[in-house]
Amino acid sequence: MLYEKDTGTTVRESHTITVLVDNEAGVLARVIGLFSGRGYNIESLTVAEVDPAAHTSRITIVTSGTPQVIEQIEAQLARLVPVHKVNNWTSQEGGIEREMALVKVAGSGDAPMKALRLADTFRARTVDTTQSSFVFEITGAPAKINAFIEELRPLGLIDVSRTGVAAMSRGPEAM
Repeated sequence: MLYEKDTGTTVRESHTITVLVDNEAGVLARVIGLFSGRGYNIESLTVAEVDPAAHTSRITIVTSGTPQVIEQIEAQLARLVPVHKVNNWTSQEGGIEREMALVKVAGSGDAPMKALRLADTFRARTVDTTQSSFVFEITGAPAKINAFIEELRPLGLIDVSRTGVAAMSRGPEAM
């Protein structure tokens, strides 16, 4: 759980929430509308169909707020008609969060070799190489990706594309 101080004594927490919904037109707009209508920020959003036979999709949202705001978000999501289930992986034991990013670095001198060594340390894979740039693919927890990006910044980081967080429980239970 990430904690950050707000402009007073309020503590904001970053949470990963997944919502199992019917896969039909307008559902994503209703979920997004809930956030925008109440002034909640979405830091990451991922949507994909997870069961074609049942016509269900999973929406994964990373958002932040006070504990009361997060609780309110979960309750309001659960009340939407096409929603089957809401899980807050941040407040549950055993949640797995992963993300993928493509990171482009261009530099001269010893910067490219340093970038390659960092990629090896972070277990990032080189997916494109030119005479003046590299594109790395990295998968892992969002904190790992953030750390990799920050390490590459002084070496000539020029572009980042992130997929957004995917989350799932450990063990044999389904969402």
